[in-house]
Amino acid sequence: MSSESSQASPGQTGSGAVGTLVSVNVGMPKDVAWQGRTVFTGVFKDPVPGPRHVCKLNIEGDGQGDLAGHGGEMRAVFVYQVDSYRYWERELGRDEFIYGQFGENFTVEGLSDDVVCIGDRYQIGSAIFEVTQPRVTCYRVGIRMNDPRIPALLVSHHRPGFYFRVIGEGDVQAGDEIIKLASGPEGMLVAEADALLYLPGHTRQQLLRALRIPALSPGWQASFRALLEGEPGGGNAGLAVTSPPPAWPGFRRLTVGGITRESESVISIRLEDPAGAPLPAARPGQYLTLRVRPDGQPRSVLRNYSLSGPPDAGYYRITVKREHEGLASGYLHTRLAAGDQLDVAAPRGTFILAGTPTAVLLISAGIVATPVLAMLQALAEEHSDREIWWLHSARSSREHSFAAEARNLVTSLPNVRARVYYSRPGPNDVEGRDFDSAGRLTGSLLAELQLPHEGEAYVCGPTAFMDEISAGLAALGIGAARIHTEPFGPAPGLTPGIAATPARTPHLPTGQPGNGPTIEFARSNLAVPWSSDYASLLEVAEACDVPVRWSCRTGVCHSCESTLIAGDVDYSPDPVEPPADGSVLICCSQPRDGVVLDL
Repeated sequence: MSSESSQASPGQTGSGAVGTLVSVNVGMPKDVAWQGRTVFTGVFKDPVPGPRHVCKLNIEGDGQGDLAGHGGEMRAVFVYQVDSYRYWERELGRDEFIYGQFGENFTVEGLSDDVVCIGDRYQIGSAIFEVTQPRVTCYRVGIRMNDPRIPALLVSHHRPGFYFRVIGEGDVQAGDEIIKLASGPEGMLVAEADALLYLPGHTRQQLLRALRIPALSPGWQASFRALLEGEPGGGNAGLAVTSPPPAWPGFRRLTVGGITRESESVISIRLEDPAGAPLPAARPGQYLTLRVRPDGQPRSVLRNYSLSGPPDAGYYRITVKREHEGLASGYLHTRLAAGDQLDVAAPRGTFILAGTPTAVLLISAGIVATPVLAMLQALAEEHSDREIWWLHSARSSREHSFAAEARNLVTSLPNVRARVYYSRPGPNDVEGRDFDSAGRLTGSLLAELQLPHEGEAYVCGPTAFMDEISAGLAALGIGAARIHTEPFGPAPGLTPGIAATPARTPHLPTGQPGNGPTIEFARSNLAVPWSSDYASLLEVAEACDVPVRWSCRTGVCHSCESTLIAGDVDYSPDPVEPPADGSVLICCSQPRDGVVLDL
């Protein structure tokens, strides 16, 4: 480990000091080439001489590239220890490290992760700091270290480092003593807090201890609360919102019990167990994945359809709109008959009605009302006295599916308010009978309705509609965590720090096709043979421009956790904690046989 004249010698602390600031490291975000892409990152920090002023958000001359994961008042200064440098030199067999190598602002002697507690306060120079959380795992430290394993190793070896928030601004420089001013309540070590979030074994007692620490950052508080509320088999709820465990693996045959025409372009299909047994209950808002083989097609196609019937009726009802040139919808509308059988995967999805007693806002447009219709049915079945708002927008009665059914459900509930908007009322549509207001339901109209600000909002419809309504709800003071949307088709990707490129429709990868198991991306309508040229399912998806979400790329953060509809996978490397039942971490998995992913 190299040293420079601007850095203090490790191992020297004065009387009353618990450590020494060995090096101050800063750097502004910059573009870095990585695997054929451009990454905007502030992970490259270099030692600087002399005093530096520390303010609420960072250090003079420093910046962060991704404020969603780094920086801000609760993560103003990142700290890493000389002792951990020595450890990694031995563990990795490397000797070329320089201070700032791990992306830290302060390289310190002392303050190890198994000594420092969340909420501890320290004085360095004339500034005062408070420990708020461990490091957030991120692939960019792997770029800086030229070793993609680093995000996982930092967690599994219990050496994450930690963040300070700045309690009192001031000046610091290499050589300053570190004076401990106060101990954090609960005595929760940085290493303990890090393991509590990322590793198996999230005990209730530990989670409650963590949540009693006022200094713990809001993001980590939310993660620990989610872990407290998580269901068995639900994986790491503190890192990823996942579908409840599926009622059965893969696909099973279900019988078409009946087909009902709801409007000119919409039908509902009732699905039953071939033996007459009741089907497992679904959660209000979930969907089914169907595998159908339209006439003349070389392969089956996969489609997701929201459940539109009562969630625990013993049968499933899905509703299908006939799409122009739609292979699956065309087949279901023209060729399917009662008594036929379909391959169906178990109900899945995270767009689920919460069981809390708060108000419920069910907001939809067009045929995409089906998930919230199932929620309305569930509320009616339990005779809920919650405050419920039913807001729906359609063109006219000709395209208003389930109008009578929704009206009957609304009138059966004691505390519901409903408004229906027709953007193009037909000549026989009567205001006050068929609809309440002419025109579209818009975000600006929400302000006129006096909606409850403490409620949970569930929004379905075209993407532009969901974006507008979500913005309108946020403007009314409803928090983002209480605004739930359901995208139809591929969900938006999350690729932190990657420079934006023009969006492309998912496609087969370039080059020679592989000869391994088939990987099917259900939402992207794509089937790709596996090739050993790829290290993971994530790399296959990226080669096909399938929208994906990821951050660590080493099986730690669970950002890439995706629904595994069918098939089995192997892991290399092994994730630090397995995903939820029925889910897969695509960043570190390979197909064992043919797999179907909800991507």
